[in-house]
Amino acid sequence: VQLQASGGGSVQAGDSLRLSCAASGPTFSDRVMAWFRQAPGKEREFVAALPRSRSATYYADSVKGRFTISRDNAKNTLYLQMNSLKPEDTAVYYCAADRSIITSSIRNANAYTYWGQGTLVTVSS
Repeated sequence: VQLQASGGGSVQAGDSLRLSCAASGPTFSDRVMAWFRQAPGKEREFVAALPRSRSATYYADSVKGRFTISRDNAKNTLYLQMNSLKPEDTAVYYCAADRSIITSSIRNANAYTYWGQGTLVTVSS
């Protein structure tokens, strides 16, 4: 599986961006998909995840209510709609995927096997 993230950029606080993650391979719909981010000097942190069944979505408290994760299985693409962006959202955003992850590990970066290259989001005040 190869993942290609895009859509990052430089915006003002309060603006919106939509990140995309294009996945290769025929089994996109069978994979758990997620977004993580890493700010300069900080560890990679969980942002949002979407299980295969799409029965639930998972968000970090810091983005809940502002970010929305979604997927289009027909296009093999994962999205992250980011609204009301804040300077503290500045980071490199990575998409990640794996075949099967238990719910208790869905926020753990070490549980994901496949990673995109990252796309930079810069939010200025």
